Amino acid sequence: MMTIKIIKKIKIEGPTLLAAWPGMGNVGLGAVDYLRRNLGMIKFAQVDLGNAYTPEEVAVEEGLVYFPPPPQNTFFYHPETNLLVFEGEVQLSGKLGQKLIEEILNFAQEVGVKEIFTGASFPTPMGHKDPSVVYGVTNQKRNRDRLLQLGIRIMESGNISGLNGLLIGYAREREITGTCLLATIPVYAINFPNPRAWRALNEVFQRILGVRISFEELDLMTSEMDNQFQMMEEKIKEIFEEKREPEEEPPEKNKIPNYIFEKIERLFQEAKIDRRRAYELKRELDKWGLFDQYEDRFLDLFKKQ
Repeated sequence: MMTIKIIKKIKIEGPTLLAAWPGMGNVGLGAVDYLRRNLGMIKFAQVDLGNAYTPEEVAVEEGLVYFPPPPQNTFFYHPETNLLVFEGEVQLSGKLGQKLIEEILNFAQEVGVKEIFTGASFPTPMGHKDPSVVYGVTNQKRNRDRLLQLGIRIMESGNISGLNGLLIGYAREREITGTCLLATIPVYAINFPNPRAWRALNEVFQRILGVRISFEELDLMTSEMDNQFQMMEEKIKEIFEEKREPEEEPPEKNKIPNYIFEKIERLFQEAKIDRRRAYELKRELDKWGLFDQYEDRFLDLFKKQ
């Protein structure tokens, strides 16, 4: 049975809650964890998953297998700002994830949480040094104008996967105002930590929560990751670089054989399943001078990945 265990008794009344789990670019959890550590928040409670959690793998050490400990789900508190933070180590799915959200919201109502914020990523076709732009969604109509006043763009449509989005949805059913902030990251870098996006989220958190944190450590992390992203972008540019002979001119569109368009359609379908096929697709589009015509559709392949 899942329960909340109090580690340190603290009087909490009417706080703001920040909650985060891992995700693409580790944006939500990375930003919230940095803010929490920078403020020196107090660890005071944990969610005990009990026998509700079933391991999906075993760990191996020196040839011996063992069950790893269950993922941590921890509450922290900052008395000076009346700020409550929840951090989950793993994205739990299905009924277990729903039960965890119920426990969090039950506790939130118990201590009188007024508002909930989560963080997530927004993959876009951008360079690694482009500014990370923060978008927002909310579960209350009256809160949208407030987000705009804070300089946050509104995400007009789409989906937010995982518990960072679901918590806001379930909070609406309990009439707790909830907002998810999404920072843009390059589409090719969704599997890498993105401290530039972490900073963008924390700059917004500073304005909303009235807190002040140091970005010195975060800027150093950003500089280190920029070197890795630069190498990745150079490699991508090399792969997609046009390889036609200088004197070769693309054929006129009305002279392109029908079987070429059929081949392009087939490559699009294959690239949806295997992104490596996108390289061949790009070469074919360049060869026939059709990339401009298919550019948006081509970039969508990476956005969906």
